[in-house]
Amino acid sequence: MVSRRRLGDAVEDAAGVAERLAVLLGAGVAPASVWGYLIDDSAVGSARGDPLGDRLRLIDAAARTGRDVAPAIVGALSDAHGEDAWRAVAAAWIVSSESGAPMGPALRAFSTALRAIVHSRREVDVALAGPLLSSRIVLALPLVAIGLGAALGFDVLGVLFGSITGFVCLVVGATLAGVAVWWVARLTAAARRADPSPGLNADLVAIAMGGGVSAERAVALVEEALALVDLPGGASTAVDGILAVSRRAGVPAGELLRSEAESERRRARTEGARRAARLGSLLMLPLGVCVLPAFIVLGIVPMVLSLLSSTGLAW
Repeated sequence: MVSRRRLGDAVEDAAGVAERLAVLLGAGVAPASVWGYLIDDSAVGSARGDPLGDRLRLIDAAARTGRDVAPAIVGALSDAHGEDAWRAVAAAWIVSSESGAPMGPALRAFSTALRAIVHSRREVDVALAGPLLSSRIVLALPLVAIGLGAALGFDVLGVLFGSITGFVCLVVGATLAGVAVWWVARLTAAARRADPSPGLNADLVAIAMGGGVSAERAVALVEEALALVDLPGGASTAVDGILAVSRRAGVPAGELLRSEAESERRRARTEGARRAARLGSLLMLPLGVCVLPAFIVLGIVPMVLSLLSSTGLAW
């Protein structure tokens, strides 16, 4: 599984590529040749063992031969870390080219949005760090119990593996510890489950409308682009509301959409902090139901049995 740190770096790579594309396109480089200039500027990804330069060569080859660039981006980067970010770059490329929006400014704005998404994810990771560290310490308690008993001179391992009663304790304790690990993993996964790209739809619709297309056409174009790159969803209810406000007020929707995208990212950060706080409380459940009983049956009970055995009492 890709680590959260590695995923954040991958999205940063996608944002960096989008920003470099924006600079080059703004300087007058043709879209058909712009990808070639990025091949030697991919040391960040390569330094982490991700051959970004090789992937960019495939995209450059497609652009130079007149093939669609978006499918090439998805195909070349479909197994890359943070592939959803690269699919989002492909969607932005499609929306910009199909709507007639200036590609340079569109990609520059989109790179800013990607970096905001990274910042949002990292804030959630920071909020989750404390509860996750506590859970790892708590899950180690059954092993600590065995080590503590052995350190105090009790024949804990001999009891656990050398008698029927001890073996029953071992099975029960190991089962409880396994259930605790599974339970904590489920709670952690639920705490991390969130929209991977908050505000993406609003940003893409803003890009499309920057090309002068109607609101309805912009929404349809975003839906088509997201479907082509295999990303979920089209324009959200919030986007529909923003467009309705724009029509009633007679004002451009672009700034309103970008403001909505930023609001969605702020809500994602707040929701992530809330899930982290809730996780800290929920982790008490596996502690009380599984970990502490496992601590007792793997540590305390074998120590008592070992003590009884050393005094000549049968057990």
